[in-house]
Amino acid sequence: MKTPELLAPAGTLAMLDTALAFGATAIYAGQPRYSLRVRNNDFGDLAVLKTGIDRVHAAGGQFYLVSNIYPHGAKLKTYIRDMAPVIDLKPDALIMSDPGLMMMVREEWPDQAIHLSVQSNTVNAAAVKFWARNGVSRVILSRELSLDEIADIRQACPDTELEVFVHGALCIAYSGRCLLSGYMNHRDPNQGTCTNTCRWDFKVHPAREDASGDVFLIEERERRAGSYNVIEEDEHGTYILNSKDLRAIEHVKSLVDMGIDSLKIEGRTKSPYYVARVCQAYRQAIDDSVAGRDFDSRLLDSLDGLANRGYTGGFFDRHQDVSAHQNYERGSSESSRSLYVGDVLGFDAQRGLAEVAVKNRFAVGDRLELVQPAGNRSLVLSAMQNAEAAPMQVAPGSGHRVWLPLPADSVGAFVTRFVSGAEARLPDPVVAAEAEQSGGCGSGGCGSCG
Repeated sequence: MKTPELLAPAGTLAMLDTALAFGATAIYAGQPRYSLRVRNNDFGDLAVLKTGIDRVHAAGGQFYLVSNIYPHGAKLKTYIRDMAPVIDLKPDALIMSDPGLMMMVREEWPDQAIHLSVQSNTVNAAAVKFWARNGVSRVILSRELSLDEIADIRQACPDTELEVFVHGALCIAYSGRCLLSGYMNHRDPNQGTCTNTCRWDFKVHPAREDASGDVFLIEERERRAGSYNVIEEDEHGTYILNSKDLRAIEHVKSLVDMGIDSLKIEGRTKSPYYVARVCQAYRQAIDDSVAGRDFDSRLLDSLDGLANRGYTGGFFDRHQDVSAHQNYERGSSESSRSLYVGDVLGFDAQRGLAEVAVKNRFAVGDRLELVQPAGNRSLVLSAMQNAEAAPMQVAPGSGHRVWLPLPADSVGAFVTRFVSGAEARLPDPVVAAEAEQSGGCGSGGCGSCG
């Protein structure tokens, strides 16, 4: 049975290294100017991009450069000039969506492999064949497909590589083609600057009724109180909704059995901790499927520990209740199991203590988990010291360094604290900083544009 590649996102070199350490076999990253991730993206620096590509190749993996913007004329004029030194770095493929840019790449670099972005919304076998005849070696299928539809495409297109998203943020629009942020905040999702307007806390005020249906005014009270926008509601309802996050780990075996070439994780703007947890879980799910082992339901608990907006299987299973897809109660993330609280930076053998960079509050007596590529370990924290070696009971939050009695081989581990109840809700400032680095749905344009 073919083992599909596990394709992980990277916005930084730290994220790239973490993904490889936790089981990814391929990495995708993009330049801010030509991909739909402007923020939290270090790969606009050519030296950083070269280092990333070299590290992935040294690990025996594949590096795919996202170049999936739909460019206006100004960017079209600079594209070939800017991409020439990038192509020299030998990315294994360009992930693209615009036919014009593909034509230009074909003319300038005929041997460069091209993968079709999910932004192109490929939902049937005829479209896959069309793109294959036009030089595309892999198609990233639309998220709006069921397992049966994916299987049909695989059967009809056996010679074209197929890639499927299995985890991460979902967009309310069709595979990310949304104009809500551009309309309301003048930041275009399709140019990489989505403000995740769909996540805002809207209040509805009645306005009038006309022949087309009811008209309402909506107010986003947290940041834009007193500013009203018009929405219309007809017999089908309104369309500003807040999608749950995709989690399809229980469907990995079906995708492996179909012969899907690549299983993809969304989240280039998120943290190394996020990519560690997700890669670790999906690596096991893939390996278990290939080996014929049963699905390990503990993997669901592991992913519950990540900050998320509730999980959905997306469109893999049809005819689910609408509440299975949309989150009507909150736009921020919650974790029902654990909170990312620190990184292990080093170990002092004389003192028998590990130095930890604190990310969120934790205290002596808390049950902690060390997240490591070789396997995770749980422990109850028995003691803690500050930078001056004085005993302390509580690490108050981000910016502090503390010393903990952790194993010598824990250097490089992520530290999480088990949580429950109201504490499981992560406030947005924490999510936006280190706990998730998601900025809403975890996307620059929106959560669908790999």
